[in-house]
Amino acid sequence: MDVPEALNCPNCGAAVSSDRSICEFCKSRLKTVACPACFGTMFLGAKFCTHCGADASAVATVGSEDAGRCPRCRVSLDAIAIDSVHLRECNKCGGMWMNAGEFERVCTDRERQALILARSAGPHSSEASVIKYVPCPDCEQLMNRSNFARASGVIIDLCRDHGVWFDADELPKIIEFINSGGLSRSREKEKADIDAERSRLRDERARLEAFERRTGSSRFNDGGESGGIGSFIRSLFEI
Repeated sequence: MDVPEALNCPNCGAAVSSDRSICEFCKSRLKTVACPACFGTMFLGAKFCTHCGADASAVATVGSEDAGRCPRCRVSLDAIAIDSVHLRECNKCGGMWMNAGEFERVCTDRERQALILARSAGPHSSEASVIKYVPCPDCEQLMNRSNFARASGVIIDLCRDHGVWFDADELPKIIEFINSGGLSRSREKEKADIDAERSRLRDERARLEAFERRTGSSRFNDGGESGGIGSFIRSLFEI
């Protein structure tokens, strides 16, 4: 079992455990993020990392103006820059919004993944657990729901034109899926399914050709309705 580490509140300097969302001394709201240099845990708002002493200014809240509303809570999102990662975040439920390009970079870059994992730590509202179709923060159209990589078991919300919404626990699960080889396994399974389907179609075509030889090709090529049906059936098995 992981033991929360002791950090200092960036507002009053009091020692607070890293699993706390509020400082018990000054009542400031607290959120853990990753140090952009060593990826150690620290509180958002701290000027320097307590682990390596690095300047923590790379972690910043850009603002909430024109960032859209949380698809779940309907409160304004905050535009967040964590080093090179740009996203929008809901401070109530912990959900995150990324455009497709940023999501692809996170999926392929271990450093970006470490930043996201640290950013996602901490308690959040249970509202995100409700399963329903939700609107895109940019266009307000209901988004599609999709099982990431068709095999991860993580159902994410996608707007084809604008980006991807992740509930609080979804992006960390996707990162874990990727780092455990899930994408490779998914591609291998998809290839095996395609090969199996091709084999099935070849077998079906062979049976059809054998049937035509036994019954005479005129059954399918007499130019009438049956001939048209035969051509259609054969087209289904073309690879």
